[in-house]
Amino acid sequence: MNNTASFPEGFIASLQQAPGFNEQNFIETHQQQDAPTSVRINPAKAVTLPDTSPVPWCNNGFYLAQRPSFTFDPLFHAGCYYVQEASSMFIDHMFRHIYNITDGPVNVLDLCAAPGGKSTLLSSAIGSEGLLVSNEIIKTRVPILTDNLNRWGNANVIVTNNDPKAFARVKGFFDVIVVDAPCSGSGMFRKDPQAMNEWSEANVDLCQQRQERILADVYPALKQDGYLIYSTCSYSVQEDEAVLDWLCEEFDLESVLIPVDESWGILESRSDKQGAWGYRFYPGRVKGEGLFAACLRKRDDNGRLHIRKNKDQPKPDYKKIDQLKPYVKDAQDLYFFKQADDQLAIPKALRESMETLQQYLYIKKSGVRLGKLAGKELIPDHELAQSLLINKDLFVQTELTYEQAIAYLRKDNIDDLASTAKGWSLMNYQGHSLGWAKLLPNRINNYYPKELRIISQLPGK
Repeated sequence: MNNTASFPEGFIASLQQAPGFNEQNFIETHQQQDAPTSVRINPAKAVTLPDTSPVPWCNNGFYLAQRPSFTFDPLFHAGCYYVQEASSMFIDHMFRHIYNITDGPVNVLDLCAAPGGKSTLLSSAIGSEGLLVSNEIIKTRVPILTDNLNRWGNANVIVTNNDPKAFARVKGFFDVIVVDAPCSGSGMFRKDPQAMNEWSEANVDLCQQRQERILADVYPALKQDGYLIYSTCSYSVQEDEAVLDWLCEEFDLESVLIPVDESWGILESRSDKQGAWGYRFYPGRVKGEGLFAACLRKRDDNGRLHIRKNKDQPKPDYKKIDQLKPYVKDAQDLYFFKQADDQLAIPKALRESMETLQQYLYIKKSGVRLGKLAGKELIPDHELAQSLLINKDLFVQTELTYEQAIAYLRKDNIDDLASTAKGWSLMNYQGHSLGWAKLLPNRINNYYPKELRIISQLPGK
């Protein structure tokens, strides 16, 4: 059991007017129940995990009967699933309600994206022709976001590191903007009791002010009839329904009703002034942690950015592009480009959008980094190994046992490798790529990125 310490002073009193708040149930749940463990399967790298039950509001979400050591599961490192809190997966249900993939390509912004749970979800939801711009405001959190998106494998992603106000430069570019706003964090108290140390009524005030600034800054980037999905992991009305009222009063937004099944336990709320719909997740009512989410549609038109190619882009080197094409699937649908010595690829349909955004935003990643060309040989990048673009048939593939896979992920020596092949090899576990190694006559050079290697000890060792 969790045996949570007492809540911060003033916390319970601050929630007495929150819609659906049940003090006794709330306290008992936090003191007597452990947080459930849930994962979301990557539909492009599907695996079957044992002892699971479905998360009802997410097609690929599952609860686990017990929490394993994800660090020591090679399938996690291969990007076969993402460990995500179940309530957060409600974004999948909201997105499927407002967007039908048959309607055509969509541009989506995940504004506060690290570590990548909602971004990996959205990357799959929008299909191969849609574009996801995954932005993280804090520079030090960009690497983990990029690593998680690389594992997920989709090429329809651009990672940016910008303050929300930078997006005012790309007016009307996005069909959907997701703002999972920084908040006071009370919804994580059961999962992370240390978060209680950060809570105060003054911090709630500061968070509300920051949330409103973020939303005002990014608002111009949403196109007319586009959708804003707003969420927090806070129970505070001040950060939730009150922000919806503020949005509807300050901007030309209308609330969107998202249908929910009564059996899910999600509480439908209405804001005091504008009657905007919100969706509250209380542990004890739902099998998940605290969450608030809402969706609004923009009615006004503040202009649209003209999409155009960047004239300063260097001319393609078609000879080198021809060298790259065999390494990827459906090369005819890709745009190949170079950054420094690296060769990259992104879906051709996204080229103009990428080149337009390059002129206004600080971009950290675009599409998939294929590697470096050295003469006629490609020195493959780790991104290519885990990408859905890769033409695996062109490479040697070495299937690893569990013990060998862990050794590879630790950058240790791999014992008893039964392979007589030479050259670059995809190191696979249960058919899913972990990364690269170079097989030589007397040794194996392990090219798993050192910054990603497992450094902790296997439990029980």
